[in-house]
Amino acid sequence: MDCTPRDFIGYGPTPPAVRWPGDAAVVVNFCVAYEEGAERSVLHGDPHGESLGPGRPAPRGIRDLAVESIYEYGSRAGIWRIARILDEARIPVTLFAAGLALETNPEVAAWVRERGHDICAHGWRWLDPILMSEDEEREQIRRAYESITATTGRPPGGWRSRTGPSANTRRLLIEHGGYLYDSDSYADDLPYTVAAGERDHLVVPYTLTYSEGRLIQPLGYTSPGDFWDVCTAGLEELHREGVDGAPKMMSIGLHPRHTGQAGRVGGLRRFIERAGALGRVGFLRREDIAQHWRDTDPAAARLTEPAHRTRTPRTEQR
Repeated sequence: MDCTPRDFIGYGPTPPAVRWPGDAAVVVNFCVAYEEGAERSVLHGDPHGESLGPGRPAPRGIRDLAVESIYEYGSRAGIWRIARILDEARIPVTLFAAGLALETNPEVAAWVRERGHDICAHGWRWLDPILMSEDEEREQIRRAYESITATTGRPPGGWRSRTGPSANTRRLLIEHGGYLYDSDSYADDLPYTVAAGERDHLVVPYTLTYSEGRLIQPLGYTSPGDFWDVCTAGLEELHREGVDGAPKMMSIGLHPRHTGQAGRVGGLRRFIERAGALGRVGFLRREDIAQHWRDTDPAAARLTEPAHRTRTPRTEQR
């Protein structure tokens, strides 16, 4: 079963006329990448921890306490700075969360439960599937599902690999049977289905264009203002397309250890204010986008039905 064929055509020049909840011209999904505590670490038996980039590679077999503390900042302080802004705006979000990260900080898991946010599983550990054997990856998919269900009270809605999937990932997700979708693609501005044997599988694509991980990359954004300017420009253009009859979705990736810094988080507040000024901008969880697509797209009739799932829709519109 080939679950990863290449498709260079997609929806072509006439994308489907989507009708989002509340007649939104564009729906925005904030993706809070919560990886702290599940990253590569000598303490977990990995040969090396995370690095600060090409100029300072991770030493093998030795803990880098400075880098470890950056991840601790995201869990101790950054996540709560982001949470305060989201709570104040009453916006539902998706956490791209690793299972072990939520196990490590039960207060974040409690916030997810209390605010009704959803989880897109980011592995049990935050590790690259492409470096795993098939059995190792199968175990990560299973363990992430069970861990997140235990810590938040609900199963994860979907799956998002670190960096990208392996050739086995999508097939293993379908084999597991509990995931509503995956976000291991950057191929479109709308969800789409892929053939998976006798049934189909739903993909809710992600993007690197609106991910502030580029703030710390050598050739990335030079300031938080650059990042939020690009996000705002993207929102305005997608909003224009939606008003003209072709609504889209927009994913914005935020990392607590990056955006959770005081000098960077203000752009999030300004983006939300701009969305309110535009009007007809909906904020949905990723699981709700996936479920809406399954309910309204005629092509979704062949989608596999995940096991053990109850609906708890949440949406806000500005």
